[in-house]
Amino acid sequence: MSMSGGNTGGSGRGGSSGGTGRGGGGGQRGGRGGGQRDSSQRNAQGRERNRPSQRSFTENAPAQRTRRADPARLVAFEVLRAVAAEDAYANLVLPSRIRHHGLDKRDAGFATELSYGALRGQGTYDAVLARCVDRPLDQLDPAVLDALRIGTHQLLAMRVPAHAALDQTVGLARAVIGAGPSALINAVLRKVTAHTLDEWLDVLVAGESDETKVASIRHAHPEWIVRAMRQSLVAHGRSATEINDLLEADNAAPVVNLVALPGLGSLDEALENGATPGELVEGSALSSGGDLGRLASVREGTTRVQDVGSQLVARALAAVDLDSATSPEAWLDLCAGPGGKAALLGALANARGAKLLANEPAPHRAKLVSQALSAVPKDAWDVRTGDGRDVGTEQAESFDRVLVDVPCSGLGALRRRPESRWRRTPKDLADLGPLQRDLLKSALAAVRPGGVVAYVTCSPHPAETTTVVTDALRKRDDLELLDAGAVLDSVSLTGSLGAGHGLTAQLWPHIHSTDAMFLALIRKKA
Repeated sequence: MSMSGGNTGGSGRGGSSGGTGRGGGGGQRGGRGGGQRDSSQRNAQGRERNRPSQRSFTENAPAQRTRRADPARLVAFEVLRAVAAEDAYANLVLPSRIRHHGLDKRDAGFATELSYGALRGQGTYDAVLARCVDRPLDQLDPAVLDALRIGTHQLLAMRVPAHAALDQTVGLARAVIGAGPSALINAVLRKVTAHTLDEWLDVLVAGESDETKVASIRHAHPEWIVRAMRQSLVAHGRSATEINDLLEADNAAPVVNLVALPGLGSLDEALENGATPGELVEGSALSSGGDLGRLASVREGTTRVQDVGSQLVARALAAVDLDSATSPEAWLDLCAGPGGKAALLGALANARGAKLLANEPAPHRAKLVSQALSAVPKDAWDVRTGDGRDVGTEQAESFDRVLVDVPCSGLGALRRRPESRWRRTPKDLADLGPLQRDLLKSALAAVRPGGVVAYVTCSPHPAETTTVVTDALRKRDDLELLDAGAVLDSVSLTGSLGAGHGLTAQLWPHIHSTDAMFLALIRKKA
C-alpha cells in the first residue's frame, strides 16, 4: 500500500514539541531535539533524570508535554470527523478548514496529505489498530478512532519522526478529546511503532491464501471493490493481472489537473506559477496544488480544475462528425451539476456558434452550474432546473449533441474521493441502475436524427457502463455505436490512448493517469 513517500518505523520514543513531518516530500517542520543537560542530569525544574548519560531526553517534563492541537493536524482531525459524523466529502470540507485555521502553503500540504492519506488507508490502518487495541474498534469513541488513524498514517506512511507523530497526536487528543483518551492513544500508537508498514502488511496477510483479501489489506480497498475492479478490467479488454497496479494508482495522491476554457482562458499564469503543460489533451496543465484561488484566471473561471478524463470525454462529444445538424447546433448536458463539463462544453459551443442547455434537477447544484458557466458568454448557454428524465419527452429530438454523465458509484474517482471506497456498497450499483437507464433513454429521445449521445460514467464497472449501453441498443433499431476509442484518440495530444474496446472506451488511473472515465458514443440514425 503506497500512501505517501517513505515509511517511518522506529521505536516511537520521546516527546519533542513541535516536529511536524511533511508527507511525501521528507523533512520536518518546527521540531526541536533533546535539550543539553548539565552534569547533574537535572532539568530546569530541578528534577533529576535517572537515565544513562549517553541517552538524550526531551526538554519537556510530563506536565509540560504538548497539550495543544497543531493546526495542520487539527484540520485533518476535523476533516475525518466531518466525513464520519456528517457524511461529508473530504474534498469539500478540507479547503474551508484550511482557510479557517489560516494554514500556509506548507502546512496546508501537510494537512491535505494527512487527511487524504488517513482516509485512503482506513481499512488497512484499522486492521493494524485491531492488533494494538484490547477491544473491538467499534467500541472506541469515534473521535478516538479518528485520532488513532491520523497517528497511524504519520507513523507508517509519512516521513514524520516517530516521536513527533506520537507527541503531536497525543497533544491533539488532549486538546480536543480529553486527557483520558489521550493516554489510550499514546499506548496504542506506541504499539503501532513496533513495525514498519511493510512489516505490518506481512503480519496481517500471513497465512491468508485468498488473493482478494490479500489485495484488500495490502492496497486498502474493500474486498468487493477489489473484485469489482478485477471484473471491470476484464470487461474492458484488459488483464486481471493489472489489478494491483490499478489499486496502487487509486492510492497515489492525484496531481491537480487544470483546463483553460477554449477561446476564453489561458494557462500562462498557471505555468508561471509552477504548473506544467498537460501531455494528453490540448489546453490542459498539471499543478502541484497549493492555493489555486490566488490565480486570477481561476478566480475568473476561465481556468478551471478538471480531471483530464473529464476534459477528454467532453471534447470527444464536441468532435464527433454528425450525419446532419441544425444551424446553429443545439447541445445538451443532461446531468450538468456541479458544472465542470458544462463549462468546457459551453466554451466549445461558444467557439462553434452553438448553444448549450445545461440541466440539473437540484436547485442548489443548478446554481453551481450557472456559476461554472458564468465565464462563458451568456448567449452560448442556458440552465434548466428539472428532472433529466423529463427532457426527452418535453424536448424530443431537439438537440444535436447530448452529454449524459449519469450519477454513478464513483469507483473511477477513488483517488480523488478517498472516503468513498469505505462509503459505497454493492447495493449502490443495483440502486443506480434504473436511474442510469432512464437518463440514457431520455437523452436518446432528446437527440435529433443524425445527432450523437455521449454516455459517460466515472466508473469502469460493467453494470454501470457496457451493460447499460447494451440494454439501450437492444431496445431500438435506430441507434448505432461509434468508435469512442478512435474519437478519444483524435482529441488527444498523443493520438494513441489505447482506451477503446468493442467500440466503447475506458480510461484508467494506472494507464492514463486520469479518473476511470467510461465513454460510449451513440448515434441516432438519420
